Amino acid sequence: MSNRIDVRKTYKLFINGQFPRSESGRVYEIKSGKDFVANPSQASRKDMRDAVTAARAAQPGWANATAYNRGQILYRIAEMLEGRTSQFVEEISLLEKVTSIQAKAQVKQSIDQWVWYAGWADKIATAFGSTNPVAGPYYNFTIPEPMGVVGILAPEKPSLLGLVNCLAPVLVSGNTAVLVASQSAPLTAITFAEVLATSDLPAGVCNILTGIKDEIAPWMASHMDINAMDISGAAKKTQPALREAGADNLKRIFSFSDKAKTQRMTSFLEAKTIWHTIGI
Repeated sequence: MSNRIDVRKTYKLFINGQFPRSESGRVYEIKSGKDFVANPSQASRKDMRDAVTAARAAQPGWANATAYNRGQILYRIAEMLEGRTSQFVEEISLLEKVTSIQAKAQVKQSIDQWVWYAGWADKIATAFGSTNPVAGPYYNFTIPEPMGVVGILAPEKPSLLGLVNCLAPVLVSGNTAVLVASQSAPLTAITFAEVLATSDLPAGVCNILTGIKDEIAPWMASHMDINAMDISGAAKKTQPALREAGADNLKRIFSFSDKAKTQRMTSFLEAKTIWHTIGI
């Protein structure tokens, strides 16, 4: 019996519905203990800019889709995520040094969390909008609208659940995203990107970068076409500098606890108030 040579998976970026290598050609090494695991792409500044361009182009179409349609697409992603449970369990166990039982629990929680947010798609306007009493012959409405393009720094661990906690509340309301995956455990992020690529999610709605988080984060914070950021996955010592860099375009920058659920969603909504005359 001859020995097989392992066919190692190639981990690329996910930009505009495609899987390009970094334009710089850079990769970085991922190990499990002393064992080599993979060379994921190390995203460059241009890769980040390309991802923002794709997210901006996709945002109007995603925001103008019906809430029902967005919810159905997100539900479908949860179904496909569940179909690849065994692969996610293997990748989580390998890089997070947890048991298969713990890894499977993380995958199940990620699916449940994704479904929970998907269920909000057609409820956001009712829950967070209002009809306001005003003096005069007017109707006055406040409706929630997406901010636009949101940059996300995903937590290092848990790699899949952390990604879902950040990404789902951004997408459900009509925002588009540029997400920087866990630097130490990026495999689940690219496997998740494969789920997105084979779902009904329009190209550019979610873009996923792998690489050195401290390198990409300042570029993202200073980018003038990113409207808001979730920096929950950034090191505490770097967060003040990111907030300062984002001040030039009044970028909304948030950092959430693991227990924040509804707050993650409402933080990336704008309140639009409309006055309409009452006809006689």
